[in-house]
Amino acid sequence: MDATDRSPLPGRPSTTSPERDPLPRDVSALPALGAEFDHIIDDGAREIGLELSVAQRAAIDAHVQLLLAWNAHINLSGLRDAAAIARGHVLDALLAVPALRELARGRGSHAGEGVTLLDIGSGGGYPGLPLAVALPARRAALVDSIAKKAAFLEVAVAVVGDALRAAPPPAAQMVPDIRALAERAEDLADEPDQRETWDLVVARAVGSVAECAELGLPLARRYGHVVIWKRASDAAARQSLNTEIAQARRIVQAAGGASAQLVELDTGARVDLPGSCLVVIKKVRPTPDRYPRAPGERRRGTLP
Repeated sequence: MDATDRSPLPGRPSTTSPERDPLPRDVSALPALGAEFDHIIDDGAREIGLELSVAQRAAIDAHVQLLLAWNAHINLSGLRDAAAIARGHVLDALLAVPALRELARGRGSHAGEGVTLLDIGSGGGYPGLPLAVALPARRAALVDSIAKKAAFLEVAVAVVGDALRAAPPPAAQMVPDIRALAERAEDLADEPDQRETWDLVVARAVGSVAECAELGLPLARRYGHVVIWKRASDAAARQSLNTEIAQARRIVQAAGGASAQLVELDTGARVDLPGSCLVVIKKVRPTPDRYPRAPGERRRGTLP
């Protein structure tokens, strides 16, 4: 054998890892999601009382197609098939749309249009991306400090925008300004153009009520809301959630919030998501500059 030959020896496996194909940045060549996915979304939307346009459905579908493709290589979600994502991510987000529209009407917006939305710890883009599409929001941001997740969110925002723009007018004109931000919520709250500017700050699977309140209230504008996804499907879980809300009372008040309210999402039981609820905190006073505190201070649970 030539001394310059770098091919593997006969019968010996190569130690060189094959190059991975680039992760997709559009959905044109990705597999369709299938009839079961469509059935879950369509039936679920009817139960929730949502009318999704063709453009909105195309945008929601494109997001899921991209998530499935990227999730095979990067851990964005523990849900690995379209049907599970349809229920566990998409419907779980959409369940909140009627309640969020009511909050929007309280500030004078029609059915959610004109609302600004910030999703903390967005991960695979839930709940923020389908909420931005379905409300629809005027402006939205998906925040995640993990670089790989933020990279996915940037691509997901692009494919969702493409799907909305591909529809004929007037649907094509209602495209929210959506951004992916590779930052920690604590750092975002230090930026003057972000602090106390958002109508809705949402958090799902981020942490306790106290943690989400301290991260979210500095970013919510006065009379805006922090909305936290929770699940309490039995008596023990409900007691645990009530305790969590009670333990958050001091930090909610200190960071400028009114008393946390528990909003039951009764339609959750009809879409196989029993016990779905939201913890809603209205921002009533400016948040002192010292909040949010560093992670170590928050974990200690004491207030200055």
